[in-house]
Amino acid sequence: MNEQKTPAYRRVLEELRNLILTGELREGDRIPSVREITARYGVPSGTAARVIAELRAEGLIITRHGAGAFVRRFRTIRRSSPARLAHQHWGEGQDIQQADTEERPRTVNVEVGEVAAAEWIAEALSIPTGEPVVYRSRLIVVEDRPVQRATSYLPVDLARGTPITHTDSGPGGVYARLAEIGQAPATFTEYLRARMPRPEETRELELPEGTPVIEITRHAYTGGGRCIEVNRMILDGSAYLLDYTFTA
Repeated sequence: MNEQKTPAYRRVLEELRNLILTGELREGDRIPSVREITARYGVPSGTAARVIAELRAEGLIITRHGAGAFVRRFRTIRRSSPARLAHQHWGEGQDIQQADTEERPRTVNVEVGEVAAAEWIAEALSIPTGEPVVYRSRLIVVEDRPVQRATSYLPVDLARGTPITHTDSGPGGVYARLAEIGQAPATFTEYLRARMPRPEETRELELPEGTPVIEITRHAYTGGGRCIEVNRMILDGSAYLLDYTFTA
C-alpha cells in the first residue's frame, strides 16, 4: 500500500509546487483544499494533507485557520551570530529579534512570572534546584507564522521588582535593564541541537509532520563571570538559517 501512495504523493506535490514556482499560482492565491486535492487527483485525504504540510514546510504557502492555504513564499529568517547579540543593538534600545527579521511583520506574545528552577537552569545560574527564578516566555510570530518559543530564566535578586518582570521590559529589552543595574552581559555561550518536536511544540509552532526543531540554550555572563540569564529557544527548523561569522 505504501508503494502505491508514495508515487501519488510525490506526483501531486511536484505538480502543485511547480504551479507556485512557475507563477501560475501567484502570491496570495488560494491553493486547493484537502477535499479538492482528494477529488482532483484521486488520492486519500491523508495524502492531500501531507502535500499541504510539505508545501508549508518549504515556505511556499501559509495556512490560515478556517480560511485555507495560500501562496506566500516565506523568506527564511537569517539568524546571524554573534552580530545579533552585539551591544550596539540592545544598548541602543533595539530589539534583538529585529536583527533577525528587520522590518518584517512580527508579533511577540509575552508571559512573565516566577517558577521553581529545574536542575539545568539552577546549575547554570549556580543556585539550588527548585529555587524561584523569574521567567520571560515569548512566542514569536513572523508574517502570521509561529517560528519560535523563547523562555529566559533570571535570578530573582536581579530581576524581581524591575521592568524585567513587565510584559514590556522597555527599549533594549532584558539586557538593557540588566546593564542599568550594573549587570550587563559581556559574553554569551550557545548550545545547539536539532531534534524532533514534542507534541506541545508541534501544536504551538504549527509544525507539519516530520519538521524538526532547533533547540538553542544560551547562557549570558557578566564580565565577572556570573551567569545572569539562561534562555532556551525552540525554533521551527524549516524557518531559520543559522549564520555564524567569527575570526580565524
